[in-house]
Amino acid sequence: MTQRTGAKAPGWRLLARTGPRGRVGPARGGARRPARGRTELRGVDQRCVPGSQVDPRVAELRSAVARLRRQLAAHRVEFRDRGVAEEALAMLAGLAAADHPDIPVLRRSLLLVAGAIGSVSALGEGLRQLREAVDLFGTSPRA
Repeated sequence: MTQRTGAKAPGWRLLARTGPRGRVGPARGGARRPARGRTELRGVDQRCVPGSQVDPRVAELRSAVARLRRQLAAHRVEFRDRGVAEEALAMLAGLAAADHPDIPVLRRSLLLVAGAIGSVSALGEGLRQLREAVDLFGTSPRA
């Protein structure tokens, strides 16, 4: 018995069972649309609610915070201020959940995160995106 690989492998069929005409059937737990291309995974805090009016700056802040939290969780190397960074990111997530975040507290939390993980180069891109999302609320008073 030979082992098959690629799209014809048995494991693949379990992940992408399609019904008639290439559509994922509702009986199999899928949506009623064709299964094509890449699947986009979204976090719980990134769901789109029809008819809701979310400030795009707040939406960008939420996604940047969620992205950096995922990157920090995936970064397995232990460093001294990891707990501080996680607490500051949790505070930022709480501020992003509000429709109108408190900007001075937002900036203070950003400084805590930057100070805690600023020397970790693997998280530099996520930190830059977080800073850009905070800057959408206005430039800092010193700038």
